Amino acid sequence: MKPDKKQTAEKRATVSARSAKSKVLSASASSPPNKAVAKKSAKSPPPRLTLAEAMRELEKAGTAQTRKTYARHGAPEPMFGVSFATLKVLTKQIDVDHELALGLWDTGNFDAQNLAVKIVDPARMTPDDLDRWVRGSSWALMCGSYAAMLPAESPHATMKSVQWLNSRDQRERTAGWTLLGQLAQRDFTSPDAVFAQRLAEIERTIHSAPNFEREIMNRTVIAIGCRNAALRKAALAAAKRIGKVEVDHGDTACKTPDAAEYIEKAWAHAKAKGFESPAAQEQRREVPRRRC
Repeated sequence: MKPDKKQTAEKRATVSARSAKSKVLSASASSPPNKAVAKKSAKSPPPRLTLAEAMRELEKAGTAQTRKTYARHGAPEPMFGVSFATLKVLTKQIDVDHELALGLWDTGNFDAQNLAVKIVDPARMTPDDLDRWVRGSSWALMCGSYAAMLPAESPHATMKSVQWLNSRDQRERTAGWTLLGQLAQRDFTSPDAVFAQRLAEIERTIHSAPNFEREIMNRTVIAIGCRNAALRKAALAAAKRIGKVEVDHGDTACKTPDAAEYIEKAWAHAKAKGFESPAAQEQRREVPRRRC
């Protein structure tokens, strides 16, 4: 009996499909790996540093000369003496690692804390974390200032600014002035009246404030004066009434800037670069803790 035409066609289709599948499998086995997949695999991120590894890197990078320089500026032990250029390299390598930052801070090591403020995730810092870092930081060089700026990148900025400025603790008040200066240049949601009121407070109290707090208050006058045209005028007038601010910088080459002169230079520089204000220029830049 002759085979049914329909059965014959189905048989031929099955044989053809098997043959095509065999060719595909053969070509797949003999072809080189996909370049896009290989390239993606080659760019996989490096493993995260452990706390022990990060501390070893910091210790290896420390130098006696840098320790000497830091100590002269008031940095406390323990420290390795790691330059900010090296910290910048490590920051690029690590990027953001919140858990590592918390661990580094808790070591109490000056260099570890400087690195911690660069790699922390401010949005994950709790109000208690922010208080703890400010109270436990050294104000030498930038560590304390950077810790005080962190709330500006978190949901707790306004709350911490008010709390710290009203505190009886000098470290918290100093942090409050630093934070206020950061907000003046980066937070355009706060009304100008907030900064104008604080300008008046600085004018009344700066000359009777503790030594280092006077320095930060003077910087805050400058920051407020860089916010916009109206506050530029108010800050210049306040700076002229305040006059020279005396600060003992110890055995260093640091100097307290003349606020009025500094404000005018900042505005001239911003305008020359095509910005509406120094604050507008600052907003286009990376935050200080990450760029320095």
